[in-house]
Amino acid sequence: MASELSSLLTASKDLTKHLAKPDLPSVNLSLDQIEAQSRRLVSRHPETSNDADRANYLLAQAHVDAPALSSSIAHLNASTTFTPLQPLQDTDVAGYLRHAHEQNLISTIEEGRKETQESFYRMLEDRTTREWEGMKKRVFEELGGRVGTENKAVAELKKSFYGKSSLLAASTTPSLSLQMQTKMMVYDRVITELNAARLRGTSFPIVHALMESSLSQAADARSHQMAQNFHVLSKITAEPPSLPPVEHASAHILNAPRFERKCARAYLSDPQSKDAVSLRRQIATGAREALEEQYWDVMDRTIQARPNEARLGGDPSIGNKVRAFLLVRYYRNGEWEERIELVAGQPLWARLFYLVRTGHVEEALDEAFANQQAIEHREAGFVDHFRAWLESPERRLPKPHRDHLQSVYNAHMLHSNATDPFKLALYKLMGKLEPQRRSVAHVTTTTEDWMWFQLAMTDENEEGGLRGLAQVLLGYGERHFDGPPGQQGTRRGVWAGVLLMCGEFERAVASLWDHQETEVEAVHLAIALAYHGLLRVPSRAETSDMTPLTISPVNPPALSLSTLIWRYIRQFVKMDAKEALQYVYCVCLSADQGEVGKEQVESAWELVRRIIVLGNDGPAWEELVGGFRADGTRFSGIIEQGVSLLHLSSIQDYNAQILSRAAKESEENDRISEAIKLYNLAGDYSTVILCLAQALGNTIAQPSSDERARGIEKTAADILRHYERTNKVGGKERDAVVRLLRIREAMDLKNAGRAEVALDVLESTDLIPLDGDAAKIRRRVEEFKDLHETLQRNLPTYLTLMMDVLAGVHQKVKTSMVADATRQVTLQALRKKSRSLIMFAGMLKYRMSPDVYQYLARLDVEISL
Repeated sequence: MASELSSLLTASKDLTKHLAKPDLPSVNLSLDQIEAQSRRLVSRHPETSNDADRANYLLAQAHVDAPALSSSIAHLNASTTFTPLQPLQDTDVAGYLRHAHEQNLISTIEEGRKETQESFYRMLEDRTTREWEGMKKRVFEELGGRVGTENKAVAELKKSFYGKSSLLAASTTPSLSLQMQTKMMVYDRVITELNAARLRGTSFPIVHALMESSLSQAADARSHQMAQNFHVLSKITAEPPSLPPVEHASAHILNAPRFERKCARAYLSDPQSKDAVSLRRQIATGAREALEEQYWDVMDRTIQARPNEARLGGDPSIGNKVRAFLLVRYYRNGEWEERIELVAGQPLWARLFYLVRTGHVEEALDEAFANQQAIEHREAGFVDHFRAWLESPERRLPKPHRDHLQSVYNAHMLHSNATDPFKLALYKLMGKLEPQRRSVAHVTTTTEDWMWFQLAMTDENEEGGLRGLAQVLLGYGERHFDGPPGQQGTRRGVWAGVLLMCGEFERAVASLWDHQETEVEAVHLAIALAYHGLLRVPSRAETSDMTPLTISPVNPPALSLSTLIWRYIRQFVKMDAKEALQYVYCVCLSADQGEVGKEQVESAWELVRRIIVLGNDGPAWEELVGGFRADGTRFSGIIEQGVSLLHLSSIQDYNAQILSRAAKESEENDRISEAIKLYNLAGDYSTVILCLAQALGNTIAQPSSDERARGIEKTAADILRHYERTNKVGGKERDAVVRLLRIREAMDLKNAGRAEVALDVLESTDLIPLDGDAAKIRRRVEEFKDLHETLQRNLPTYLTLMMDVLAGVHQKVKTSMVADATRQVTLQALRKKSRSLIMFAGMLKYRMSPDVYQYLARLDVEISL
């Protein structure tokens, strides 16, 4: 046995002999030492809990064999997961390819699943962030401020926590920076001029006016980008320039075609209709032309910045400028760049491309004809195709031409790395080849170049046309155009311009509104679009409180112009209600959009009423709504002068929809003085008197009148005098107002120490019988229920006032130096009046609290002594 063990030990050592290292000592332990070491290792291991046993017990009750499953998992070999089920022979090429194909499919599906999952979570995060920002923005706007700025209300709230001031006195006007106010003032002048032209019934070049306003701002990249966006819109709408020759300026505007809502019919119609297709072609063409003009400016500035390299000389022709630009861009150290192909010693393909790129079609044709022989030697038939393409109204070649270009492209350019990129671009443009491959190296290097190339390739008969391009761009998203990674926001406004070029006007406005620094431009861009009929507004049911943009799976995007304008003007509506009103007029631009248009008009009416209610009382407010002169004649306000812009056909409609309803809202907001004036302007005289009675009834109960109460009393007195002269409105309400004013007059006289006069004024109201005739007192008690509600409600007020006046007169007479007989007669008359008042109050005791009756009784005793 020992020999067998020894031989086994020797054999085991021989197995690892080739692994042994001479520098490492060998370890030889006896069995006892091995056992001791094992026990020591076991003692160091923590004791296992009974959780596993409990789990196995619970699983066994559910008929789950946990030990068997553990054994299966332990013996699972995952190394063969992706190996074929049947072993492949080395010579089985078909089997290997089939297996590789299956593995590629599995990998593709897995990668697609991961990308979809990541895209979903990214979209979810973006949408959550956007909704949160929208909600936060809306909350700040409701408080009267903006995200990133602290309005006075918030500041006052903070102060109130430290006992410095009251929140009730806080103003909700947001604090705007000087730069923002300056920008808003520049733009609002354009809106005022627009509405003046609308009132005259003439066209107004609003887009050009807004473009000039944008350029007048600080010359930074953002203002230039916004000016470029307005330039794009001017080309899309084919709007005439805003600065015609001075001697013909008026004639130019008056004789220009009417541009207000010119595109509305086509834009709001069925997308498949002929008008809609034609409009999309106009949009693509206008946007392309705008990019061409922009690039010509870039080319001109580049030449001026580097005159030595350009070598323009004394020839400022278009062709020579293109030659100079190519020298600056592609000529280095006496050589042209590697892929530039020279034809007749010149980079002809690049020259032709840049002439087309800058919109100089005739010059491009002249250049091609001048070098026709050299071109035909390289590319047969190119000049004919080039001419047919440029002369086509839609830049679209017939199928035979396109087939020929496709064959040449496939044979010589598709797989060649040495093809001139500009020749490649020209072939792609002429034949609209491979529209799904949207870039050309060294040609579409900037966003503007890329967009121009897409618009030039767009065909409404293929690949979805402009709408197909829009879907591709929406797939890229704003991040792709807003700036390089880590510098997001440096190209603010570019995404809006891209959306404008592909006809996504509502999304373009929304993209600007999402950023505080471009909110002003967003509002004015929306107004310009609405003026030309290129803005779709949603119905009231579809309008969201979170964002002005409404996106529906079944309808095109829509933008709530009324929501956008209100959020903008509420920043300055209290400071300058007249300018805010000019913006509200623009809401009615969409009035021709069927039922939705009617809702827009009603929204405009509602905004006008908000402006009236929020406006401060005073001369500026009367300038807004109108008023009455000292001689009683009425003068109209700014709102009434623009009723046609609000689609109000008559003064009666204006009174009903604006003044009367604004008066009602003012009344509900406890702005009684304004409500009374508005009712009076609306000609609702009975309601005026009713409001006066209610307001005076509330102020009379106050022990002393404040400035607001004094204003109501003055208004009431003025209106009564006017109504007396014109014989308007009588009845119980008018009598109540007269009596309440006299009661207030008596209060003031009593407080001034003129109790005798106050007594005469109170007696003239004929509310309380003071002659001691019991029958008359009883009859007056019965008639009390027919008095106006405000007089009934204020019974304790004027009863105590009368008793106070009687007590005051009694005290004066009692201490006077008049003859005793005369004094006694007067005191006796005062006692009689006091006793009559007590009898009257006693019969009406149930209408007063016991405290009031006790107070009257105490004074009556003092007078009787």
